[in-house]
Amino acid sequence: MSATTISVAAPADFHVHLRQGSFSELVTSHVRLGGFSLAYVMPPIVNTEEALLYKAQLQAIDPTIEYLMTLYLSPDLTPDEIRKAKQSGIVGVKSYPRGVTTNSEGGIESYEVYYPIFEAMEEQDMVLNLHGEVPSDPTSNTCVLNAEATFLPHLVKLHKRFPKLRIVLEHATTRAAVECVKSLGSTVACTITAHHLDLVVDDWAGQSWNFCKPVAKFPDDRQALREVIKEGHPRFFFGSDSAPHPPDRKSVSSPKQACAAGVYTSPILLPLVATLLESFGALDKLEHFVSGFGRAFYGRPAADERVTLRKTLHKFVEDSWALGDATVVPFWAGKQIGWEIVSE
Repeated sequence: MSATTISVAAPADFHVHLRQGSFSELVTSHVRLGGFSLAYVMPPIVNTEEALLYKAQLQAIDPTIEYLMTLYLSPDLTPDEIRKAKQSGIVGVKSYPRGVTTNSEGGIESYEVYYPIFEAMEEQDMVLNLHGEVPSDPTSNTCVLNAEATFLPHLVKLHKRFPKLRIVLEHATTRAAVECVKSLGSTVACTITAHHLDLVVDDWAGQSWNFCKPVAKFPDDRQALREVIKEGHPRFFFGSDSAPHPPDRKSVSSPKQACAAGVYTSPILLPLVATLLESFGALDKLEHFVSGFGRAFYGRPAADERVTLRKTLHKFVEDSWALGDATVVPFWAGKQIGWEIVSE
C-alpha cells in the first residue's frame, strides 16, 4: 500500500440484488466492474430448485463471480427444504418484515411460527439474514425513522432462543443497531452499505435517487457506522444492498405511486467505499471491511486474486449504464470519485 495505490484481497459483497431477465444481464456484469469477486445474492427465491436455476442464470452472465445463494423466508419454507438447500450449497435465508421495502408484500409478521425453520438452520449451520425493520404503524408511533430501533428486541430474542444460529442484521442505519449487535454474541453480525456511510435524512427527503429502505437516518447514526468501521470490529462488514431499478421507477412518483426504494452502487462499488472510508480516516480498514471480516463470518476463504485501486483527481461516475432496453442510473451519478480500479 502507498499514498496513491491500494491492493485489496478478493472483495466480497455480502448483500446484493441482481434482479432477473434482461435487467439481470445488465447489472450482474457490474459486480466485477465494481471490483468484487463474490456476490451474496438476495431473493425472491422460495425453494432450492429455483435458487439453483437462478445461480445458473447468473453464472451464464458472468462465470467469474462466486455467487452465494439464499432463500426467502415464507410460509412455504420447511425444515426439509432447509436441509435440502444446505446439501445443495445454499448459504442463507432472508427475512423481510411485511411491506417494509420493495417486493416485501409477502414478508413475515411473526417469527415464532418459523422457529422450526430456525432450528433446522441452526443444525445445518445456515445463516439467517434479517431486514431489521418493523412495519410502520401509527397506533404505536412507528415509522421509517424508528422502524429499525423498534425491531432490535426481535433480534435479541432470536439470538437468545437460537444462540448457535448465525444471524446477520442487514444494512444497519442507526447507532442503536450498532450498539445492539456489539452487545450480542459471536454468532451475530451486521452489514453496512456504502450509501449509508454517506447519506443522512436530508439527502433523501425530496431526492428519490437517494431513497432506500431502510432510510438513512441522523448524522449521529451515520457517525456510529463510521466509528465501528474505524474500530475494526470483526462482526461489522460490507454488504452493498445495491438495488437497481429502471429510471422511471426512481425518478417518477405520483399521488398514487411512490418511487421505488433502492440505491444502485454495484458498478462503482470498491472505488466508492475507498473514497468514503478515506473521507473519515478509515482507509486502512478497507480490506478487512470489504473482504476479510465478511469472509471469516461466512467461512469463505479468500481467493488468490487482488484488486488494485489508484488515487485519481479526474474520475467521475457515469450518468447511466445501458444494455439493450435496460437502463440503470448509479449512486453518485456525475459526481467526482476519488479512486479507480487499475485494469489488469
